[in-house]
Amino acid sequence: MDRLDQLFAFAKEIDKEKLIGRQTYLADGQRKENDAEHAWHLALMTILFSEYANEKIDVLKTVTMVLIHDIVEIDAGDTYAYDEEAKKTQKEREEKAAARIFGLLPEDQGSRLMGLWQEFEERKTPEARFARTIDNIQPIMLNHASDGKAWEEHKVCLDQILKRNERTAEGSQSLWDYAKEHFIRPSLEKGRIRRVPSE
Repeated sequence: MDRLDQLFAFAKEIDKEKLIGRQTYLADGQRKENDAEHAWHLALMTILFSEYANEKIDVLKTVTMVLIHDIVEIDAGDTYAYDEEAKKTQKEREEKAAARIFGLLPEDQGSRLMGLWQEFEERKTPEARFARTIDNIQPIMLNHASDGKAWEEHKVCLDQILKRNERTAEGSQSLWDYAKEHFIRPSLEKGRIRRVPSE
């Protein structure tokens, strides 16, 4: 296949990311975001907040990482952050999806994007750590902005949020501290986040 044919086939395929719904509501609480909206939001947030990274990062590399990190959900579907049963098969589903989707690209570009996707998953580089921080902070911000709508729907408790974010500070201590103080604490005080699962 001609190189341009492959690139356009990939570009057409990733349009499907716009159809993958997430559990996080938009700030106005009117509807839930999709994967493409999430990726766009993360990319802009990466540019805006990069100065708060714990370590120096390559911003373009990090932006690329957040733009592609959920492409695998075209095949694998979105796995909700607090769905413990779905998490058991998440890795296998997403690796299979990555092989197929990035395999649509010319070999050099496919290998590069697959490498960035794996780097994001492994969280071993400054860019991956910051990308994961932004990926975790964005839904916390939107959950707070929508008055805890998704948190209330799913009966999310504080321990779940803290466990989900136990490594969030690795990319930016400042952003995690801000999120705890300005998003999590007020939502907890308003009862949007449960203090214990049995409440």
